[in-house]
Amino acid sequence: MKYDIQFKPKAVRDIEGLSSRIQARLLARVEEMSNDLKGDIKRLTAFTPEYRLRIGDYRVLFEIEEETIIIFRIRHRREAYR
Repeated sequence: MKYDIQFKPKAVRDIEGLSSRIQARLLARVEEMSNDLKGDIKRLTAFTPEYRLRIGDYRVLFEIEEETIIIFRIRHRREAYR
């Protein structure tokens, strides 16, 4: 199943603050995830948003609504769950 990807404004600011090499890596993995939710995805307990995608030291925090993936934050792992 192909999912549409929607970035929240905070996620866009998170990406803009990273180096171009890391940006390219993150965006490539997010694009892969949009095809049948491939990647290191885990459902989070007692945390909003509901899912995370692990990409090295970075975490993509997102939710799934019908056929849309809504990305809330892209943070370094030490800051992601605060």
